[in-house]
Amino acid sequence: MNEPADADARRAIKPVICYPNETLPVPDLALYARARAGAMKVGERRVAPRDAGCFGVEAGQFFRITSVEGPQVGDLNLWNAQDLGERFYSGKTRALHGTHLKRGERMWSSLPHLRPMATVTEDTLGWYGFDAFGGSVHDLIGTRCDPYTGNLLRGAQYHHCCHSNLTRALADETGLPLSAAEGHVHDVLNVFMCTGFTRDSGQYFMKASPVRPGDYIEFFAEIDLLGALSACPGGDCSAEHTSDVAECYPLLVEVFAPQPGALDGWRSPAPNAYDRGHGRGG
Repeated sequence: MNEPADADARRAIKPVICYPNETLPVPDLALYARARAGAMKVGERRVAPRDAGCFGVEAGQFFRITSVEGPQVGDLNLWNAQDLGERFYSGKTRALHGTHLKRGERMWSSLPHLRPMATVTEDTLGWYGFDAFGGSVHDLIGTRCDPYTGNLLRGAQYHHCCHSNLTRALADETGLPLSAAEGHVHDVLNVFMCTGFTRDSGQYFMKASPVRPGDYIEFFAEIDLLGALSACPGGDCSAEHTSDVAECYPLLVEVFAPQPGALDGWRSPAPNAYDRGHGRGG
C-alpha cells in the first residue's frame, strides 16, 4: 500500500503517556531504609533450579531475592496471604511504571483491590538502565514460560516451565489440587530477566541477564503476602527459556523483620477506594 502524502507528519505526532504517575502515592523510602537497617532475618527459602517454592512475608517485612552460584532469572507471583483472589497485576504495574521495574516502584494488585503489594527498596542491578538494544532488567513484558505454548509451538510435553513450577509450588503450599492452584497462577515479574522489543519487528526479545552471584533485588511488603518464585529452566535466558540443557542455578529468598517501633506511623494500604458503582449507583 502506498504511503499517504502526510505519512511523515502522522508519524511525527508526539506520544502521550497513558497513565501519568506523578499523583501516585509515594513510598517513604527513607522510613523503609531506617526500618531495614535494624531488621533481623526471620526466614529463607532456597529455590532449586527448574523448580519453584513458596514463601510468606508479613506486612511491614522485607524480602530479598538473590542469585546464588550462577546467573539465573526467576518468575515471581504474589498473592494476598489471606485472599488468593487478590494477586499481582503485571499489566497495570507495567502501565503505571513502564516495561521494567526499578527501585521505588511497586507491584500493584488486581482489580478491584488495585493497591501496592510490594515496593522495590534495593536493587544491585539498578546500574543497568536500558542498553543499546532497548533491553532492561526485571521484566514486566513477558508472561511466564508455560507448557501450553510449548505444546503449541513444538508439540512438546514439558513440565518444568515456570507456569507448571508455580502451579506445583502453590498446590503444595495450600493443599489445593493442581487444577485449582493453576487458576491462581498469574503473569509474573521476571526477576533479573533482561528483555525488550526489537525496533524493526516489535518482537519480544530476551538476552543474557547481567545478574551475577550475590546480586539481589529487595522488596518491602505492603500487605501480608504469599509469594512463589520459579528458578526458570532457561537459566540466564541467554538462548532459550524452556530447556533441560541450559545451565540453571538456585535462587535464594530471605525474609527480614524490622525491630518493634521501626515503622511507627506506617499503615498498610487499604484496598482501592473506587465505590464499584460502575455507573449504576454505589
